[in-house]
Amino acid sequence: MHIVKKSILILFSLLSLNYTYANIEGLSKLNIDPKIITQRKQVPILCYHQVRNWTAKDGKVGKDYITPVATFKSHIKMLADSGYHTILPDQLYAYLNHGAKLPSKPIMITFDDTDLDQYTVAAPELKKYGFKAVYFIMTVAIGKKARISYMNREQIKSLSDAGNVIGSHTYDHANVKKYKAEDWVTQIEKPTKVLEEITGKKINYFAYPFGLWNPEAIPQLKKRGFKAAFILATKRDEKDPLFTIRRIIASGYWSAKTLNNSIKNSF
Repeated sequence: MHIVKKSILILFSLLSLNYTYANIEGLSKLNIDPKIITQRKQVPILCYHQVRNWTAKDGKVGKDYITPVATFKSHIKMLADSGYHTILPDQLYAYLNHGAKLPSKPIMITFDDTDLDQYTVAAPELKKYGFKAVYFIMTVAIGKKARISYMNREQIKSLSDAGNVIGSHTYDHANVKKYKAEDWVTQIEKPTKVLEEITGKKINYFAYPFGLWNPEAIPQLKKRGFKAAFILATKRDEKDPLFTIRRIIASGYWSAKTLNNSIKNSF
């Protein structure tokens, strides 16, 4: 009889434990009050594009989006020397939703548009400091070689396998504010599935081309299973802060000191 009672108690404990886990899982899916999210301190998020030296063909505006190699290296060294720790989107999501703890001086480093130099130049430099990053991929460019060379499927998978995060950045960088009907499938749904096939992982995060968004885009992204989306330096939306997370472009003109000041003043 004693053994039977003990078995019943163990079974009851296991059932209670399962019930607790189920409740935690359920709580994680509840809608969090947007006010709580907007009250949390914003984490600095940097956005890079090309990492290469300027050429005579690069215009004044274009150089904002082209970070010379030495400048990029100085940026990353400054972040490491200043005690910053890179985080990834799942950590940011847990922090914004549930107040999960982040490392001291958290920062997120992101790259847009699939440029090959992000793999050949930027990724090795980040690796030197134990940094991870997010790569938002425009799928039309995968494997293409023109004036600008782009990453191929194997390189994208390699970044993912190394612990970086691959995000969706549309098919061909078309402005989300102009989408109609089938555009949501062509520009977002199909490209995201391509990235999932390449990485073997669920793609949970999206970056708006040009940082431009509209309220119509958010339900379309939610419907397709995205957890969050990233804009650029415009103000977050108070109703949907998770789908309007701010980043700043790390300008090719900025010295490491200017970048440091910009991080402190922008977030």
